[in-house]
Amino acid sequence: MRNSENLCQKLKNKQFVITVEISTPKGADISNSIEEAKKLYGIADALNITDCPMANMRMSPIALAHLLQNHLNIETIFHLTCRDRNLIGLQAELLGAYALGVRNILALTGDDPKRGDVPQATGVYDVDSVGLVKIAKSLNDGFDYSGNKLESSTNFCIGTTANPNDLRPESIEKLRTKIECGASFIQTQPVYDDEILYRFLDAVEQFDIPVLVGVLPLKSYKMAVNLNEKVPGIEIPEKIIDRLKNGEKGEGTKIAIEFINKIKNKVGGVHIMPLGKTDIVVDIVNGVKNMRQNDIEEVL
Repeated sequence: MRNSENLCQKLKNKQFVITVEISTPKGADISNSIEEAKKLYGIADALNITDCPMANMRMSPIALAHLLQNHLNIETIFHLTCRDRNLIGLQAELLGAYALGVRNILALTGDDPKRGDVPQATGVYDVDSVGLVKIAKSLNDGFDYSGNKLESSTNFCIGTTANPNDLRPESIEKLRTKIECGASFIQTQPVYDDEILYRFLDAVEQFDIPVLVGVLPLKSYKMAVNLNEKVPGIEIPEKIIDRLKNGEKGEGTKIAIEFINKIKNKVGGVHIMPLGKTDIVVDIVNGVKNMRQNDIEEVL
């Protein structure tokens, strides 16, 4: 890890944090996951381990998070959805994760099973992400969901999500509720427009909570167009799409580097989603460092 402090300590100390998303394997072999994670040692403060994203069946995020921490001594954030577990199961998973040394959670409602590769599965949804944050905070306080005292409490660092493109009053109020219930940091959906981000930061400034901005590197013009047309909550400005259309190979990486450098002093960190292309993360982080160094040299 970049230093010995844990994720929540870094966020409280207002250090700029870099987290990177890694998907769990569709199988029992974690060798590829370990090799990908090795590239991020010393670069990422924590690895986000997804929980069957888009409702596609994959390995348990808690298992992979524990194994990566043990193999590589790199901190993890495991995603947990309300889709696949009832109230008993959610609490059992959280207690088991804590016993395994996995201390950071991102609370999610979860995608509808009908969207995934097991459409005949039944979504549980005893609670949504608000309820899951409450559960994790209750375990931190030493009580289960029903108010029964635990034999020992947890100390989770609890994260929640937000969409910077959605500033509707009801969405901001839901975010307020999650923070009041115990969330201690926010991870956003991908953002490409700094003005949209700044409006969101103004809206959540009242909560005084670290924001990790979602960065999804764009590999091509076609990818950008598809995201704009098919993924709700993502808005890519025309100027970015034009750059990808007319730029050279690697233009998406340059765009990510410029964006991170521009917002770096205004947020708690970034959450990079490389879609399995870990080398892109290394290029982006090194590019940000080099750009910052060039700025310093120009001032001197």
